[in-house]
Amino acid sequence: MERLTGLPRAQHAPPSKESTTMHPISQEKPATGTRYDDNGPGLITASLLEALGSFLVILGGLGVTMLNPQGGIAPGVAFGLGLAAAIAAFGRLSGGYFNPAVTLGLAMAGRLAWRSVLPFIMAQVLGGLAASGLFWVIFSAHPQDIQTAGLFSAAANGYAEHSSTQFPIASVLLIEVTAAALLTAVVLGSTGRSLSRAAAPFAIGLGYAVLLTALAPMDNGAINPARSTATALFAEAWAVQQLWLFWLAPLLGALIAGLLYRSFDLAIHSRQSVSAPAGDNGAPETGDTAAGSAAAAATLAARRDTHDDDGTP
Repeated sequence: MERLTGLPRAQHAPPSKESTTMHPISQEKPATGTRYDDNGPGLITASLLEALGSFLVILGGLGVTMLNPQGGIAPGVAFGLGLAAAIAAFGRLSGGYFNPAVTLGLAMAGRLAWRSVLPFIMAQVLGGLAASGLFWVIFSAHPQDIQTAGLFSAAANGYAEHSSTQFPIASVLLIEVTAAALLTAVVLGSTGRSLSRAAAPFAIGLGYAVLLTALAPMDNGAINPARSTATALFAEAWAVQQLWLFWLAPLLGALIAGLLYRSFDLAIHSRQSVSAPAGDNGAPETGDTAAGSAAAAATLAARRDTHDDDGTP
């Protein structure tokens, strides 16, 4: 519904390019002014919600990974369920990103204003660090001597000798780029205008769970730089040394998916504008179009006169 501006409908100014940017979950248009969008909270509030959602996702996922890896739920599924819950709870207000790679990919796709990217990424990383910090405090307060760094190292992402199956750097880089691109594509595809908003959290959470479960034997399943950072800073030194890959690969994969989505979207709109009939806007035919119609009508009349003269039906 259009916002009231005090002007007649015919005098409304066309929306700017930035105002057509969509939230992935709320599917509303961010405003170009001081507010984050037309009906939602400000940018600061939205960033705080992104931090809270990231805290929820990483708290649940790392809790299962470090404390209950052999339980009834796989770590990848725990991360996916946490993401679905966070999107369902906070996505209507913040957009429901909770992942720096997805945030960057959706900005590239034109679904998030660029001015929101850096605050959201910072909030997501801080939310993940808060979840890890909470576990560090809990482990430190335990009466027994818990090897806190060892627990975080077991949950950290790694390659080569720190991959549980010894996958080299090239293999881990390729699979992380691919997985991040697929997750970004799932987010973009499940949050279109024509789809049910209620289905998006489950589609995204399920896709995230499937991808993490597939990647777990290779590098412990990353895809989310905030999750990788949250474990690396509390783990042994090697985790920080290898952290660069788990930022580079997901960001690159998300950028590729966002760029492809935007290219396809522009191509579709361009094709629709070219194939649209000239008279669709209700304007009368003018210029060459009107002249061509007149010429065609004259030719048809001449043919009818010829048929009438020679008696041909």
